[in-house]
Amino acid sequence: MALQWLTLVATIWLQSVNGTNSSFPAYSSELKRLLSISQLQLINLASASDAGKLLGWISGVAAAYLPLPLVLLVGAALGLVGYGLQYLFLTHHLSSLSYTHVLFLTVLAGNSICWINTVCYIIIIRNFPFDRQISVGISTSYIGLSAKIYTNIVDVVAPTSPSERAKAFLLLNSVLPLVVSVLVAPFARDAKVGKCKKLLAVGFFTTFVITVITGVFAVGTAISRFLPRYMILVGMLVMMIMPLVVPLVEKIRENLQKKCLIRVHDEHFTGFASMENGGKLEEEIGERDIFAVEEIGPKVMLRRVEFWLYFFVYLFGATLGLVYLNNLGQIAESRGCSGTSSLVSLSSAFGFFGRLLPSLLDYYFPKSKLLLSRAGEMGAMMIPMCGAFFLLLNRQDMSLYISTAIIGICTGAITSISVSTTTQLFGTKNFGVNHNILVSNIPIGSFLFGDFAALLYKRGTNNVHGDGNCMGERCYQTTFIIWGSLCGLGTLLAYFLHVRTKKLHSHA
Repeated sequence: MALQWLTLVATIWLQSVNGTNSSFPAYSSELKRLLSISQLQLINLASASDAGKLLGWISGVAAAYLPLPLVLLVGAALGLVGYGLQYLFLTHHLSSLSYTHVLFLTVLAGNSICWINTVCYIIIIRNFPFDRQISVGISTSYIGLSAKIYTNIVDVVAPTSPSERAKAFLLLNSVLPLVVSVLVAPFARDAKVGKCKKLLAVGFFTTFVITVITGVFAVGTAISRFLPRYMILVGMLVMMIMPLVVPLVEKIRENLQKKCLIRVHDEHFTGFASMENGGKLEEEIGERDIFAVEEIGPKVMLRRVEFWLYFFVYLFGATLGLVYLNNLGQIAESRGCSGTSSLVSLSSAFGFFGRLLPSLLDYYFPKSKLLLSRAGEMGAMMIPMCGAFFLLLNRQDMSLYISTAIIGICTGAITSISVSTTTQLFGTKNFGVNHNILVSNIPIGSFLFGDFAALLYKRGTNNVHGDGNCMGERCYQTTFIIWGSLCGLGTLLAYFLHVRTKKLHSHA
């Protein structure tokens, strides 16, 4: 049981350093200066990291045939090459890199994120088969802290110089995931232990408390720097170590239990066998969301109506939310809102808790899943998201803050729910490939929705200002209407998928 919790801690640490693409704004100006590229080329460079997800299915294939520790190290090595060569370019150790080279390296670095994510998801699916959503939500919420962790380190090692900060971010992006991957690689495997519901409940409760405290600390120190920079970094490192409390306590409990079992055996009590491996394992699992799901391969999946419903639900939900958050700076500027940094912190915080929300609901209301499928849960999260896009038509700053909070929490929640949705619809055997095929709609959506919004913004620029900037609510007015309508369509598709899912699992 202790090893089981150690694998969860391993995924938490991996996810906490896997959001390397979030630090692109920190070094993008330096790349633009050294490469002498236009703003449009810089935008394409920013999208290149998402383009790496188009090849994410390769990591799924690798995970099906190679040991997970090896898959993890391959992913970290890709990041080392992708970010490391860019770091050498910024430090002038490489002088021959062209824009095309940097574009390719960015795609490679973005693809490395898929490899680490795939390993994390598979570890959780194998080691927490009856509590996947709870475990996934806890671990993936930490990816929202990546930017905070990297920033805290850079604040200490390179507090002032923009050039040195850019180099520090790229160096961390290349090295830190590799270091953590090497550290946790021995735990990237099947724990092969019994899973007792009551015992897991205690561990999950403790992990929830630690995660929430970590999130509150991260948000509090981001909004108000009431501590020195080095103290904030130390605090975050302590918060990252705290999840080890759970496997440590579990190990102590196991040792005490073994002593009790020996005593019971010596006194010739009956029922000794029923206490083996932690008690009534199978009986205490409970009536959970265990469906006899058909294991479906990627080729068959692509021919299923359920997949395409699911694909467009995710496209008009989580992907659309990510596009909004990626354009948040430009949106705030066009509305004359000066609190861009606070908006980014707000979206990050609510995204963190959004990823955690489905796990909390699963923990406290486990039987609710019998009433609402995963697709239904995704649709439920898209309803307020749809309203948030239309709320943005209001020119007040408060509407911008409220909408950003709603979109952040809903996007995070849908991203978390999607892992369990993939396993519920298509099984666990081919999860690595199937889920990476699904999330390939992120770069597709980023290109379609992002470029369309840019075209409308440019049209507003031509009509309003000649300085390249569009000011006023009209800049994104049509975009918000279109995004809100697409989100509404996605909600309807989620309902259809929910109906089909309930029908497929009516005998569960």
